Amino acid sequence: MATTTYKPRPQVIVIPWGRIALHLILLIGSFIMVLPFLWMVSTSLKTQTDILREFPPRLIPSTFMISNYSTALTSLPFDRFYFNSLLVATSVTLLQLITSSLAAYAFARLRFKGRNTLFFLYLIGLMIPFPVLLLPNFLIVRQLGWFDSYLALIVPPAFSAFSIFLLRQYYRGLPMDYDESARIDGASSLRIWWSIILPNSRPALAALAVFTFLGTWNDFLWPLVVTNSNNMRTLPVGLSMFQGQFTVRWELLMAASVVALIPVLIVYFFAQNWIIKGLSVSSGLKG
Repeated sequence: MATTTYKPRPQVIVIPWGRIALHLILLIGSFIMVLPFLWMVSTSLKTQTDILREFPPRLIPSTFMISNYSTALTSLPFDRFYFNSLLVATSVTLLQLITSSLAAYAFARLRFKGRNTLFFLYLIGLMIPFPVLLLPNFLIVRQLGWFDSYLALIVPPAFSAFSIFLLRQYYRGLPMDYDESARIDGASSLRIWWSIILPNSRPALAALAVFTFLGTWNDFLWPLVVTNSNNMRTLPVGLSMFQGQFTVRWELLMAASVVALIPVLIVYFFAQNWIIKGLSVSSGLKG
């Protein structure tokens, strides 16, 4: 009986052209988004003559001027600006989490007369542009004697209608059985908020903390209006001092901007998962 030899079929290599094209598009898009940051770092290492005369523009400097960073940090009270921004951003974030979570708990879990009407007024506040409220807020701050002080930088931004709205929608998604069981055991509303609502709202609170910190850190208009001395200036306002009436020290401005971005990059690196969860929370709000 004759034996037949088995010949394996040649493997057909399927090239996923669609996936390759998708990754290529994502790489190009990522480079386009990172290009402004790379250009900022490149400009911070150039001389002023190279910045003004360089054509066509080059990403890699011909001469690396590391001294631009020391000049930028010593020409202005940069350490004071940095301290003010850290203090204001951290304080506003903590206070806003406390005030917003308390108000959101009341709107979402408690029953009291006029609750919906009061919340509707908060929603109206979201529709008013901030420049419209800038002058009234400034007049209130000046009448209170808070002008050019930490109170003016911290207290007004510590209350946010958007934060209340975001947390209220999240709290409404938590089962009411938690509250009812706790009340049967004799827990008060404040105890329920502290022991039950907050531990079950960590994704929303962490995402809100990241958004609030970054927004406060990059805020320019309000600190510019309510401060007058260099001792109270924050980083965004301090960076504008590199811009004169007739010229701009671009190399110093970019060097200081790179240093100012370090806390933002650190926060984003460690909190990127919370940012994604926060986006999913804010995009799936319940009515």
